[in-house]
Amino acid sequence: MAQVALTIDGLSVDFEGFKAVNGVTMTVDDGELRVVLGANGAGKTTLMSTIAGLLICTAGTIRLDGEQIEKLPAHQIVTRRLVMVPEGGRLFPFMTVLENLELGAFNGTARPALKASLDDVLAHFPILAERRTQLAGSLSGGERQMCAIARAMMSQPKLLMLDEPSLGLAPLIVREIFSIIGALKTAGVAILLVEQNARAALQVADHGYVLETGEVAAKGPAAELAIDPRVVETYLGGRGVASVE
Repeated sequence: MAQVALTIDGLSVDFEGFKAVNGVTMTVDDGELRVVLGANGAGKTTLMSTIAGLLICTAGTIRLDGEQIEKLPAHQIVTRRLVMVPEGGRLFPFMTVLENLELGAFNGTARPALKASLDDVLAHFPILAERRTQLAGSLSGGERQMCAIARAMMSQPKLLMLDEPSLGLAPLIVREIFSIIGALKTAGVAILLVEQNARAALQVADHGYVLETGEVAAKGPAAELAIDPRVVETYLGGRGVASVE
């Protein structure tokens, strides 16, 4: 039986009386990829930011490897190997690709393995090896997203959270990004993915959740969600994943 990496139970987040997240419960097992789908304003990014310690929850618990973390600040959560790649990646544009990657191994648990981690991520992202001395701000959109994911991998995450990694990218680059995400899952990394490209996300995910107005409106194995009539109509343009090459 797989070990549970992340457990969220009854999580709620309020903004001035408005429940942006309301009673959300979900899990992510070791080596598993779970996706959170939903329209703009559904609470997806709020959920991710709260798990990462950037926002404070008003109710519920978050456990990483059984340890309760919802009251910990973000810098302490990162040392427990929970890492988020925010929407847009947020690289340091006037630093080189290599300098950005090295910053990913800043915490005490990852620093001793910096060289080995760097060799590993550059093997996963060969384009970054070619661009290692280039300023991050001069990279293409797809290269910046790859660099952001690679920087997160430098911290040797127990759980990797990705917020809209395909946003604004060309279809060919989207396929490449999702191929990389699939390879990371195969390598044993637990991944929680927020993504509006439901079709691509459900093709790589093991399990999924649909958020509507801060609540879980549907959940289940990705293969089942891909043929759920409401999911197909709302998020897949009326055609199931299996019907698209």
